[in-house]
Amino acid sequence: MPPAPGQLTFSAPRRGKPPRHLADLTTPERAAAVADLGLPAFRAKQLSTHYFERLVTDPAQMTDLPAARRQEVVEALLPTLLTPVREMAADGGATRKTLWRLFDGALVESVLMKYTGRVTLCLSSQAGCGMNCPFCATGQAGLTRNLSTAEIVEQVVAAARSLAAEAAEGGDAGPGGVEQALRVSNVVFMGMGEALANYKAAIAAVRRMVSPAPEGLGMSARGITMSTVGLVPAIDKLAAEGIPMTLALSLHAPDDELRDELVPINTRWKVGEALDSARRYFEATGRRVSIEYALIRDVNDQAWRADKLGTELNRRGRGWVHVNPIPLNPTPGSRWTASDPQVERTFVERLRAHGIPTTVRDTRGRDIDGACGQLAASDLQQPREGAPSPVGPGPVGLGLPSPTAAG
Repeated sequence: MPPAPGQLTFSAPRRGKPPRHLADLTTPERAAAVADLGLPAFRAKQLSTHYFERLVTDPAQMTDLPAARRQEVVEALLPTLLTPVREMAADGGATRKTLWRLFDGALVESVLMKYTGRVTLCLSSQAGCGMNCPFCATGQAGLTRNLSTAEIVEQVVAAARSLAAEAAEGGDAGPGGVEQALRVSNVVFMGMGEALANYKAAIAAVRRMVSPAPEGLGMSARGITMSTVGLVPAIDKLAAEGIPMTLALSLHAPDDELRDELVPINTRWKVGEALDSARRYFEATGRRVSIEYALIRDVNDQAWRADKLGTELNRRGRGWVHVNPIPLNPTPGSRWTASDPQVERTFVERLRAHGIPTTVRDTRGRDIDGACGQLAASDLQQPREGAPSPVGPGPVGLGLPSPTAAG
């Protein structure tokens, strides 16, 4: 059954754990795992090089490993975690959304978006979500389970692998003149799930992304954005991690009365507390915070709310924040819909009048069930509590993100 209105779920239902994967392990743990297979510790670095640098999982391509042991090593440390179920393209091929089935049948989505000179991956950190925002397709489906560290990382590796395959096939200029890149340059935790509710796995995944190869993917932390609805203790914990990534706070309303309804976590930590924690994150990291604000017609798009948001942000100082208004990407039959363009323009103008840097987010994928959770909800069944059951499309979701201008 879908969660009751306003119900929050922090603990994922108990399910079997995914198989252990190299990306779940720290460098010392990889050496120990290889030793358990009866191989010298240096083989762990070779295996890491294959996975994180060469993006290889085929034993036949691992010619520096003993031929007689390659298959065994791959089966033990590089098991299949994601199986593609469906892929859809939009924006002339520059946006590609993939629905993945996990080892236990749970479904997650990731979206690869190509821009001139950069490639962004929007990934999932949970199957479903327990935050229950009424305008979000994923939130309305409820929480199935947390993803493991490796299941999160594998979404990035799979995207990089697909880009490399395209380049190998002779692709140079992509659709619409978009330049191809061999690697994912930006990652946004804006897919399915509340990443900070799966804190340990999400942070470990970020560390795999930013660790130099072959320990990790060697990405820049500045290219990673962690989105949250406002789990204040987790935001403060994130600030202390020493990873200079961008924080994106999904606010969607500047007043507690409305935000209690739109973002139920607000019943735990109010608008002021969420904004205070975001400001502390800026002070600790020096990274400008993004405020995500889905504009919903006649719900939260009033000019006075733009003024209130500007006032609340400026009360906490200048130069620490950037606002991304988001045109809503509604699901069919939803009572929620995007704001009128003129109302959107007025909202943006009022924020800018307060001196708040504001950029309307470039949404993508409207013709491919673009909002996170829509593809899983509308096309397939999401197993919950260990048994498959139909999940109808959530009332509405957000447009796919472009890299924010928060850096």
